[in-house]
Amino acid sequence: MPAFSLEPEQRAWSARLRTLAAERLRPLAEKGEPGRVNRALLAELGRLGLLARLFTSGALELCLMRESLAFACTEAETALALQGLGAHPVHAHGTPAQRARWLPPVADGGAVAAFALSERAAGSDAAALTLRADPAPGPDSGALWRLTGEKCWISNAPEADFYTVFARTTPGAGARGITAFLVPADRPGLTGGPLEMLSPHPIGALAFDGVPVTADDVLGEADRGFRVAMDTLNLFRPSVGAFAVGMAQAALEATLAHTARRDAFGGKLSDLQTVAHQVAEMALRTEAARLMVYAAATAYDAGAPGVPGRAAMAKLLATETAQYVVDTAVQLHGARALRRGHLLEHLYREVRAPRIYEGASEVQRGIIAKELYAAAPPPTGEAP
Repeated sequence: MPAFSLEPEQRAWSARLRTLAAERLRPLAEKGEPGRVNRALLAELGRLGLLARLFTSGALELCLMRESLAFACTEAETALALQGLGAHPVHAHGTPAQRARWLPPVADGGAVAAFALSERAAGSDAAALTLRADPAPGPDSGALWRLTGEKCWISNAPEADFYTVFARTTPGAGARGITAFLVPADRPGLTGGPLEMLSPHPIGALAFDGVPVTADDVLGEADRGFRVAMDTLNLFRPSVGAFAVGMAQAALEATLAHTARRDAFGGKLSDLQTVAHQVAEMALRTEAARLMVYAAATAYDAGAPGVPGRAAMAKLLATETAQYVVDTAVQLHGARALRRGHLLEHLYREVRAPRIYEGASEVQRGIIAKELYAAAPPPTGEAP
């Protein structure tokens, strides 16, 4: 399938998702408490079968889900995405027992998952994390390691039912000394608290005080956890871009409606060339970002080369574009867009975080450059 053209069935499915998000998910989102996990919303996502699709969909279908939900209900999009981010390592790298225990309740919305990678001093630099997995002092407890340290900026913390936790099992080994663990929230020594952030997502910090983990808790292989993290991020980075595109499209459509009906200077705002050109630029950038997101997702599904670079490009362009589009929409709406409860006031708070999480924009540029130089032919002779 060409990356630039969706099939009619895909377009129809995306339209149905927009309608479902507006009619069934947004009312539940509006009843939720800011900064808390909305379990009623998760349960409805489960009833609609959308959470189960996290484990059967390719990257492009994941992007279509996230874009469509984001257009009509960003809270539903985020709830779905966080379930996927936290549970994908279990789906892709877990043992049969781990998958059987946790994936069914995640799919029906009954269990909350979380991806615990970031630390206060190791956010985008994932290889620098310091949460320690120390060898357990004795075999009596059955534990092979005890986790000691902290995680920060963890979505769904501290309310998740289990965490995909990345800890250092081999000191001084950089990315090669990290292991991924599946850690249920009721493990002794695991505590946490919420953090108040600009956008009202559930996000918090975790403290590990000798939390016991066993060989049965390892996701993938010991000391190979960085691969688990990067595999997850390569899948989800294009879909972060899809989330951004959905928000940009919502801002664009709100701006089209507003400028077409708003009286100004003896006509409509849309009659002013300056305004019309700004709206055209918003549409241009949104469509360019959408195409890059679809192309990156299609490349992932096809197993094409250069997926990390493509994923980084998609996330970078789409999130930076959404920031521009939403900001321009606010400017064209004026003060009304800054009033609490306005769609654009909501989007203005939502749109900022994606430029940071799952690798800040600067990190994406670093990934892109690294991939470019790795693929370039070796230099020969003198430079021209």
